[in-house]
Amino acid sequence: KDGNENNFVCNSLERKDYKQYNSGMAMPKLNQEVCRGIPISCPDFDEQKKIGDYFRNLDHLITLHQRKCDEMKKIKKFMLQKMFPKNGQKNPEIRFDGFTDDWEQRKLLDYIEVSSLKNRTETYSKEDVLSVSGDFGIVNQIEFQGRSFAGASVANYGVVETGDIVYTKSPLKANPYGIIKANKGKAGIVSTLYAVYKTRENTDSEFVQVYFEQDARMNNYMQPLVNKGAKNDMKVSDENALKGLVSFPKKAEQIAISRYFDAIDNLITLHQRKCNWLKNLKEYMLKNIFPRYK
Repeated sequence: KDGNENNFVCNSLERKDYKQYNSGMAMPKLNQEVCRGIPISCPDFDEQKKIGDYFRNLDHLITLHQRKCDEMKKIKKFMLQKMFPKNGQKNPEIRFDGFTDDWEQRKLLDYIEVSSLKNRTETYSKEDVLSVSGDFGIVNQIEFQGRSFAGASVANYGVVETGDIVYTKSPLKANPYGIIKANKGKAGIVSTLYAVYKTRENTDSEFVQVYFEQDARMNNYMQPLVNKGAKNDMKVSDENALKGLVSFPKKAEQIAISRYFDAIDNLITLHQRKCNWLKNLKEYMLKNIFPRYK
């Protein structure tokens, strides 16, 4: 009706508990007549308009940052295909200026090697145990999951220094043969279920992670090397996981590619955090800018 600001009404209705108005049975249902009879509290038109405009702007910003986040994810997926050579080729379709050398196909063991460094002296404690996430990489277990899942002793855990590579010998939904990530953060330790590697002089650790971030590339590499056990665990030694073929450029180009994808990841994180913050702000304001309904 005249005098009501539509956006204000919509946001006001978001605060209602509709259980008492539900006219359905098995499934919640609100018919038109019931909706018309739901009471809401309204200030004068000018205040309605200001509140409505405020939430309209919030919704616009949420949509904007979510769209930017989705766009960057699409760009990353596209570039993970185009900036790496296809099977049988020596050069990618998209390449930075100044790089012309062919990419070399060699075994992964020519680029990284097994780390034998263990936490024998217990320099690291349960507070330093790391986990590997498909979305967030190598993270502190307590900070990321809220608690440590370590056993009574962590003396046999593998030490993961900054720049080391970790292979998870456990299946994930999109990666039935596990994932490979580089440690970009602080040093820590991982259980014996993980394989830890150090890069050779010709290799940038973050490039190794980027190389295996495309699910198909990771799965195709690991499939011939892995046997699955009865409990769906990975039956592959740390050494044998390095015997597959990869196609890498020289280290300078590896670093350039790593920095490019790191910038994309930072933008994705920035827009996602902003979007989440705005959603939390909207939820808070919906609770506090409207009267509490009984």
